Amino acid sequence: MIQSKLLNVFVRTTLLFAALLGFLIGTSPISVAQSDYPNKPIRYVIPFPAGGATDNIARPLQNELLNTLKWNIIIDNKPGAGGNIGAEIVAKSAPDGYTWLMASVGTHGINLPLYTQGGGKLPFDPIKEFTPITLVAELPNVLVLNPEFASKNKINTVNDLIAYARANPGKVNMASSGNGTSIHMAGELFKSMTKTFMVHLPYRGSPPAVTDLMAGNVDIMFDNLPSSINYIRAGRLKALAVTTSKRSPAFPDLPTIAEAANLPGYEATSWFGVVGPANMPADILNKDSTALMAAINSPSVKEKYLAMGAQPVGNTPAQFSTFIKNEITKWTKVVKDSGAKVD
Repeated sequence: MIQSKLLNVFVRTTLLFAALLGFLIGTSPISVAQSDYPNKPIRYVIPFPAGGATDNIARPLQNELLNTLKWNIIIDNKPGAGGNIGAEIVAKSAPDGYTWLMASVGTHGINLPLYTQGGGKLPFDPIKEFTPITLVAELPNVLVLNPEFASKNKINTVNDLIAYARANPGKVNMASSGNGTSIHMAGELFKSMTKTFMVHLPYRGSPPAVTDLMAGNVDIMFDNLPSSINYIRAGRLKALAVTTSKRSPAFPDLPTIAEAANLPGYEATSWFGVVGPANMPADILNKDSTALMAAINSPSVKEKYLAMGAQPVGNTPAQFSTFIKNEITKWTKVVKDSGAKVD
């Protein structure tokens, strides 16, 4: 009898120990994965083509994180629909830290009011379906013209362009990197404030638009400075002004549109930041934020950004979240006042 009782106790103890061991074994990979994050490549979705400003801002971060932390960041360009295609991919991804989006003023500022006006729908919610990580950089757009178009029509200043556009309504073609991008909206704001009509031609990103601009297939563009800066310096594009409230250190002699055309209040600043899917774990979010801010503030990344006319930023997730909400409020008013539409 005693032996039987002892055997039962032994069996129960063994089963309990086995169950506890199984539980620990089953759960340990999760804790290891979180503490060891990242232990596999991070997919960095860029919602515009390679070679554009969004892509150019992302790649120095990719290199810095690899060189300093050995993080394997895989850039995945998913252009289309003004950045909405790439943004939707990230919004629907698992919130495990292994999918990032290079968000922009388009995806997380302009597109919500632009695509939802008139009963339309955006395929994601820029606030509810993302976790802000950090604001990376801000930069101006620059009003650039095809040099032959400018020379033929004697356009050397912003006021010259306004006068020509008013005298020739609908004859000026305005390229952009896509509906809802800062490039598009900078042009729409300009048209609204100058009472001009120019035909908007959206492209799938800045590089093909700039290529057609240099070829003379389109006339003007409010391009992100990084993707046009070398062509301006080479004389292949004619720059008239920047869209920010202050002049760019990259071109200190280039006026702002507000001062060049006496348009107080005209301002269209582009920005880029890293976001992940909603509900990212706090420890992973903190690790991403810390790593990215260190990369943004590194001498190597700062040098590259300043050379392309961008201003490095770097802020906390909470600060970036507030920034995004303020941008949506700002651009909702601009879209309404300008009457901008998705073409």
